[in-house]
Parts: sequence; structure tokens; C-alpha cells
Amino acid sequence: MTLDLEAIYVDLHRHPELSFQETRTAGIVVDRLRELGIEFEEGIGKTGVLGVIRNGEGPVVWLRADMDALPVEELTGLEYASTARGTDPRGTNVPVMHACGHDMHVTALLGALERLVDTKGEWAGTIVAVFQPAEEHGAGSQAMIADGALERFPKPDIVLGQHVTPLPAGVIGVRPGTQMAASDGLTVTLHGRGGHGSRPHSTIDPIVMAAATVMRLQTVVSRETDPRDVAVVTVGSIHAGLKNNIIPAEATLELSLRYPDDAARDRVLAKVERIVRAESAASDAPQPPTIVTDHTLPPTINDPDATARLVGAFERTFGAESVVDPGMFTGSEDVSWFARDAGVPLVFWFWGGVDPQKFAAAMAAGTMESEIPTNHSPYFAPVIHPTIDRGVENLVVAAREFLTAR
Repeated sequence: MTLDLEAIYVDLHRHPELSFQETRTAGIVVDRLRELGIEFEEGIGKTGVLGVIRNGEGPVVWLRADMDALPVEELTGLEYASTARGTDPRGTNVPVMHACGHDMHVTALLGALERLVDTKGEWAGTIVAVFQPAEEHGAGSQAMIADGALERFPKPDIVLGQHVTPLPAGVIGVRPGTQMAASDGLTVTLHGRGGHGSRPHSTIDPIVMAAATVMRLQTVVSRETDPRDVAVVTVGSIHAGLKNNIIPAEATLELSLRYPDDAARDRVLAKVERIVRAESAASDAPQPPTIVTDHTLPPTINDPDATARLVGAFERTFGAESVVDPGMFTGSEDVSWFARDAGVPLVFWFWGGVDPQKFAAAMAAGTMESEIPTNHSPYFAPVIHPTIDRGVENLVVAAREFLTAR
């Protein structure tokens, strides 16, 4: 039996699901694992799936793929574009799209498992395939760990994972040390005093307070962070009010903060809190703002020795010109919780999903930002081939490098 990986990918892309709602996706994974004769358990961390290939004595290698999609309306115009909708944690009906490529991650891992099953006579050890929910909420890996993933299944000797990104198809981006930034998600509630829109003097307007806060927060990076350092402060969501002639009592901001290490995290968080509290006080708010941390993600740190070993394997297989150091990404991931909690090395890499000719043309024209959609864009869509094929090959090469050869 040969899995039709293109059909699997197209199906997943057409039917994306939000974080912790990946029931259909998990069902497809389970069906394919069953077809491949791989033992599995579903419902780990609510919607996660763990598959295990036991093939004699040897190392235990965990291969991880995330499954969830984003509340984004797809604008790619593809024949297989998503028209799906879902309900977000607030109960709002939203469009849903695989704008981060997790459908490609699932497809590649399924293809790699098929290849590894077919070549069991060439390697020894154990493979644990981790199909993880809710990466976009920064909560899926910890949910699986809390559900006993590290106790109920073979404990890893190494954790491996990959992410499709706007590099040319056929290129792998990986570096030792910090590969992706740490991050926090904050929800800030600014408290005002509501009233009639015609009598603003009798109110304390939280919308004005929120506007001043958003603008002042921009100075954390532009005026309070050394230009040689990395920091990101993004206000991704503002919610306040229901009608034009009502001044509401509250405004809510959702922030995404990113930094390379714990020291930078402490500095940025302190500056953000100072500004939020100061703007609230400047508006004479009736009570201090409420600041809630929704998630905290550590930096994704690649083990130097394991990374060097894997880079060598990639270069031998694909050629040295196919492996690049992409620098540190300011995006964040929750894959490292598996390695951190298990006390084992992690290697996490990126692989390209952009047509190489289109990528080269955009580079030459200086139009990368406008011509090459990045992850989370409504236009993000990896080319199907060779992206799937290389995603499969990457995982097979990586797993075989850390398993025992026969």
C-alpha cells in the first residue's frame, strides 16, 4: 500500500481545524496509522495522537508534527482553498485556514512513517510519532505531557521536528543554539467608566486609554531596546464597545511578546507592565489594569552536537548548498517542552515551500515582502511538490541518523 500524500495534503488543507478542535484531522491520522500497521493511541492532550514503531533494541526517536490551523480567511485562490469556519475560544464564528503549514507537517510525517515502516530491515530502535494539537495556542505539547505522553510511551533519546517556511523548496534552514524566540501571550484589560457618547466628560474612556497604550508600547522596542538586541512587542487584538454612542467600561488588548532569552524576557515584560499601568493611571482609571499571561513559550534551542550531526547527514544526502543557517526566527514554538521535560536534545529545522524560480525572482527584484507570502498570511500556500517529498525525506534522513543502522 502506498499513501497518496498529495490527496492527504489537499484534504487537510480544505478542512482545517482550530486548536484543540482537530478531531477530523486526528481521525485521518489514525486511519493512516492503522493502514500502516502502526500502534497508536488517540485523545492524548484532548485531540493529540501518538504512534509507535517498535523495531528492536536501539534509540528512541520522537518525530513531531503539529495539526492545528488559524482563524484566517484564505485568499490564495487555490482550487483546494479552505472555506471552512469554526468557533474560536470566545465563541465567535471565524474563518479557518492552514495559514502556517501544519497540514504539510502532518502529511510529511505520515509519509516518513510509511517509508520507515517499509525499511525496518535497515534500522533498529523505536520511533514515536507525535501528532500534536494546539501549537498555535502554545498549549498542545504541555497538554500531551500532562496526559502522560512521556510516561505512557517510550521516552525519547532525542526530539526532532520541522516547519515549512518561505525558503526555496529543497532548502533546509537549521542552526545550533537558539532557533526560535521565547514568547508570552498577554491579555490586558483596561478599566474605565462607561456612559453616553454625548457626555464623554462624565466617563473615563477605555478606548482612548487603549489607543494611548498601544502607541506607547511601540517605544519598548524602538526607544528602550538596544538595536543590537532582539525583541518584539505586537498588539494583535483590540476589543472595546458595541455601539457608536456608548462609551464602554472596558477595553481589552491581546499582546504577543518575543525575546531570545529569559533576561530579555524580564526586561520587556517589566517595560510593558510599566507602560500599561502608567497609561491607566494617566487616564485616572477607577482601578488598575488586569494583566493575564495566557501562555509562555521557552526559546527553541537546538542541541549543538545533535545539530552538527544532523547537518552533516542533510549535507551528505542533499548537498551542502541545500542547507543554510537562517538565523534566529522571532516566531515561537512549543515543541521544546517535549525535549525539556524529558531532559534530551532537540533539533528543529525549517524546510522551504516556495517555488525556487519565484523565490529567486523576488530576491532579485527586492520584492520578497510583497511577493512571497509568509506563515500566517491569508496567501500562504506551499507548492505541493517538491515540498511534500522533501518534507518526507528530511524526516527519514533525520530519524535514520539517530537510530541504529543494520
